[in-house]
Amino acid sequence: WPKKLEVGLIGSCTNSSYEDITRAASIARQALENGLRAKSGFTVTPGSEQVRYTIERDGLLEIFEKIGGVVLANACGPCIGQWARKGADREEKNSIITSFNRNFAKRNDGNPNTHAFVASPEVVTAMSLAGDLTFNPLTDTLVNQEGKKIKLKEPEGIEMPVKGFAVDDNGYVSPADDGSGVEIKIHPNSERLQLLAPFPAWEGTDLHDLRLLIKAMGKCTTDHISMAGPWLRYRGHLDRISNNLLIGAINAFNDKTNLVLNTETGKYQPVPEVARYYKERKIGSVIVGDENYGEGSSREHAAMEPRYMNVRAVLVRSFARIHESNLKKQGLLALTFADPADYDRIRETDRISILGLKTFAPGKFLTIKLRHEDGTEEEFRVNHSYNETQIGWFRAGSALNLIRKQKKK
Repeated sequence: WPKKLEVGLIGSCTNSSYEDITRAASIARQALENGLRAKSGFTVTPGSEQVRYTIERDGLLEIFEKIGGVVLANACGPCIGQWARKGADREEKNSIITSFNRNFAKRNDGNPNTHAFVASPEVVTAMSLAGDLTFNPLTDTLVNQEGKKIKLKEPEGIEMPVKGFAVDDNGYVSPADDGSGVEIKIHPNSERLQLLAPFPAWEGTDLHDLRLLIKAMGKCTTDHISMAGPWLRYRGHLDRISNNLLIGAINAFNDKTNLVLNTETGKYQPVPEVARYYKERKIGSVIVGDENYGEGSSREHAAMEPRYMNVRAVLVRSFARIHESNLKKQGLLALTFADPADYDRIRETDRISILGLKTFAPGKFLTIKLRHEDGTEEEFRVNHSYNETQIGWFRAGSALNLIRKQKKK
């Protein structure tokens, strides 16, 4: 990877506590006092308006700006690729360093050749001053504009603001006490907003002859399931954002991303295209995954998109806990192999049935029946972690459906 650092980035929801910011600011203050400026790009993303307002009041943002820092909006920002990253479209090799908690390929700017290193906010600040990945702030020195060597002192932080936190406008607008007369109007041609329609309720039978949408191999995070970056402009439009469904997952049958078999046509196509093909013909499908499926950001769209595309079940060796819960809330079946080796039984052209749903109950296994292309069949058990309330979500079609039904009583 390139030793030259293009950008250093601090903040986000993970690393913009008052102590984090003051520790980074103590490094920036040393730089300011000794005639140093950041040699790489340097950005600060406050985790909330309260944090931004407080650190601006206490003069910390001004310190960052005086060494060349740029303060971004209080949002996820570069952590999920929402920033004006110049040159990312050229997909050139480059190195950045962040204090964010995610650095999957393409995560921060959509460029598969960006090497994103992770460090504490104070180390990111120090490295940004050097503009070089080989810089060791514990032993190395920096040279200021006068040619003087500067050795940075250890950072110091303040756990809580002396004057307390403050905010002028936290951006929250309370809903109407009675919303029955509120009408939400969205332009029919809007690219960014779409009214949500309730997902259909469970039909009351076992699920038969489902198609395999993808058998994902290896790491499959919520970023692989529903990529961020430019896609997030559609997060209010479920149909449009569903065009990124599983485009980052690796297909176990060809080791490629975003290329799966449409078992109806025999052609290999992008995952969203195959999912839409099945959905338009009212064909249910299944996603099969590996270990810790759905790790990473707790991205609701990673559960909403497969549900919208008529995926009926996600069957994996193991789940990341939050994603498993999100799948349940959207009315999907989140299932795990009783024997992880059964993952290898799934073939690309299988017809998949899920049996035992009429007696679906906590602690009671379900059965998967595979009908292979050669006419042979086999069955195996699958487990689940549903409680009675969550089973109610599945039967109603989603947690929201059940809540709506209960409120009408």
